[in-house]
Amino acid sequence: MIHKFDALVLGAGAAGLLCAVEAGKRGRRVAVLERADGIGKKILISGGGRCNFTNIHCQPDNFISANEHFAKSALTRYTPADFIALVEKHRIPYHEKTLGQLFCDRSAQNVTDMLEAECRAAGVQTFLSCRIHGVQRTTEFIVRTEAAEFHAPALVVATGGLSIPKMGATAFGYELARQFGLTIVTTKPGLVPLLLGGKDYNAYSDLAGISAEVVASANHHAFREKMLITHRGLSGPAILQISSYWEKGQTIQLDLAPDREIAQAIRTAKFRNLAAAQNAFQGILPKRFAERWLENHAPTAWNNEALAKWEQQIHQWVIEPAGTEGYEKAEVTVGGVDTNELSSKTMESKKVRGLFFIGEVVDVTGHLGGFNFQWAWASGSAAGRAL
Repeated sequence: MIHKFDALVLGAGAAGLLCAVEAGKRGRRVAVLERADGIGKKILISGGGRCNFTNIHCQPDNFISANEHFAKSALTRYTPADFIALVEKHRIPYHEKTLGQLFCDRSAQNVTDMLEAECRAAGVQTFLSCRIHGVQRTTEFIVRTEAAEFHAPALVVATGGLSIPKMGATAFGYELARQFGLTIVTTKPGLVPLLLGGKDYNAYSDLAGISAEVVASANHHAFREKMLITHRGLSGPAILQISSYWEKGQTIQLDLAPDREIAQAIRTAKFRNLAAAQNAFQGILPKRFAERWLENHAPTAWNNEALAKWEQQIHQWVIEPAGTEGYEKAEVTVGGVDTNELSSKTMESKKVRGLFFIGEVVDVTGHLGGFNFQWAWASGSAAGRAL
């Protein structure tokens, strides 16, 4: 059976669905092909099931890409306010958490239901449980599945990255890009917990569940948020954020007492000793963490010079992670289709007319906190309006 459309969208995630809606609203006959048995699988699990659907403080510097300017055009033309207007049109209640993050009050299902309703209204046809056997381009694109052939002059690849394979993530989008001669910027897990190795693992892994506010730094980037100790290493927002910038073999630095001076309390204490050092951490680090850290990093002496060096170590605790928890635990994939080969205005390939790449498959990765959804909406909208 042969189906003819104006545009085919591969992937019914955030980017693919919004792209299909925008194209459908412009009168295009659009088919969305999805290998899973339902739409928006990653939307449903995001934000603890509440979907952190955007961030009101979204700026281009909230994104990582080999070309730091690429995302600006799409982000300027489809803003958080545009998506919020859609959410409000569907009367979905939402709230702001810390740092501009917007979440559904009820459930992420509200967002998938909204996108499904918008697709219906725009005349978009969705084909689920659709496994693709091959894609070729003659005078148009031909996508072969087990049951049918789909033909269209435009093909949008919105197949996502490698993160969370149990949700169906595959390398299909990258393989398709290579098939048509596009370059892939090396991929790695992003927004992912880090593993501790050797003495650090032995010293801290039994403190799993303890958290503290820190500044985590690597590669000239720093994030001040919570850090969580896990059975295998470190997690929490500060660690997830810095993981996207960290490279294997490098160190990260942790400031355990941001904007606080610890040694001063020891200098003025009746006795300069470990007990005074533990007291100095009171209200800054959880007691068990402070005690354990001091066991491993006690001042070499109690004179002012040694305390000054020790103070520096508190604000620059150097750790070399053994690795990450991998794509299984990563929220996003860093790297992807090289942005130098795409139009920043339309997301169309510069080499292959009618071929578009949007969302996570592209080498644009957002920080934690709704930014990756905003990139999905913005890049999907850019392509949808160009179809």
